[in-house]
Amino acid sequence: MRDRICGDREETMAEAVPHRAGMSRKEWIVVGLLVFSVLVNYVDRGNLSLAMPLLEREFAFSSLRAAELLSAFFWTYALVQLLGIAGWLTDRYSAGWVLMGGYLLWSLAMACLGLAPSYIALFALQLVLGMGESVAYPCYSRIFAAMPQEHRGRANAFIDAGTKIGPAAGAFLGGMVLVRYGWRMLFLAFGIGALVWLVPWYFTMPRGESAESQRAVEREQEKSSDGSGPSILKMVRLRCAWGALIGHFCGNYFYYLLLGWLPTYLVQEEHLSIRAMSRLTAAVFLLIACSTVLAGWISDRLIARGKSPTAVRLTMAAGGQAVASVLLVLTVVHGHPFVALGLLAMACIGHGGYASNHWAIAQTLAGPKMAGRWSSLQNGFANFSGIIGLWLTGFIVQTHRSARLAFAITGAVALVGACSWIFLVRRVDPVQWDKLPRGWRRA
Repeated sequence: MRDRICGDREETMAEAVPHRAGMSRKEWIVVGLLVFSVLVNYVDRGNLSLAMPLLEREFAFSSLRAAELLSAFFWTYALVQLLGIAGWLTDRYSAGWVLMGGYLLWSLAMACLGLAPSYIALFALQLVLGMGESVAYPCYSRIFAAMPQEHRGRANAFIDAGTKIGPAAGAFLGGMVLVRYGWRMLFLAFGIGALVWLVPWYFTMPRGESAESQRAVEREQEKSSDGSGPSILKMVRLRCAWGALIGHFCGNYFYYLLLGWLPTYLVQEEHLSIRAMSRLTAAVFLLIACSTVLAGWISDRLIARGKSPTAVRLTMAAGGQAVASVLLVLTVVHGHPFVALGLLAMACIGHGGYASNHWAIAQTLAGPKMAGRWSSLQNGFANFSGIIGLWLTGFIVQTHRSARLAFAITGAVALVGACSWIFLVRRVDPVQWDKLPRGWRRA
């Protein structure tokens, strides 16, 4: 019964319309503005670590306190989504307005960091930054879930590319501001400057549903209250939902390892210079960005030509994470830096293929009425990998004096993610929430 619930076809507005190969002009503008918002999102996440050496000197706090300050963002970012608050806001109100509010909140928090008088103020503003950014992915998913199936791969791929280009761009531009004007101007300039985005978004964002569609949403919410409509309680009883949660967790584990430990690994174990390390690190993120855009374009073209979303999306997601699992081999290639770097490049290409499609799978499974809450729970769950993975890697490096074992573990985690898409998700079709068997509300 659960296979049928996760796999039966349900016609939605996005999929009932005739398929067309290209996105409309307005869709491209909306996607472009969303990509810019996620780029700002990831630039803001990296600004604190960029300024940390100066902050430690000015406020005289220890490395442990610095680690606590860096992790403050992830606690609120993950918990607000995991508790369903971000998803409830996105599903209850227009995703365009919710994203605008979240963007305004996190940009003001970033600007206020430049005025912070103490460590406590910095910590509190990091918590606010995490809360503001927590609505981003649920809003992206709600907006993309209303798009035709054959457009979602590219839209999600561009969003993922923004998450890779953001840290590189932030380090380059932020470094220049930091050197010339100091850390306070870094936060003020990025926070206030980002507010310009609000103007074009206000005029082009999805405005929400018509009165008839809004009444349909209210009917769905009434169904949710009596157990016959979509709800988080029903979601967590679905095997396909757990497949998406685990697969996303494993994908984030891979990416946060690169963000946190790749530079150290390249310098200490592959013996690269700082200049070579910085260039190679930038190349790695650019490689992932190119891979995810290409994979998203290919997947959408295949679906537009009549290929099954199940075959295309799961092949990209599971196959990409299977390719990323080649990091397992790093433990046996000591003394061969070119082989190690080749394996790393192959793993990054695989990760890009996975990243272009995993959100499209979640958006299809959830459907427009559940996309916000589903994405909120999934992203909140997946972001705990940043806390777990970075701590475990640090422990391994401290005890083994090498990150190779940590990279190998990441390869094994990627393989688990591939299996979760194949054996737990199985099909990429909308869940028929109104056909769930009785007793689901007791989950």
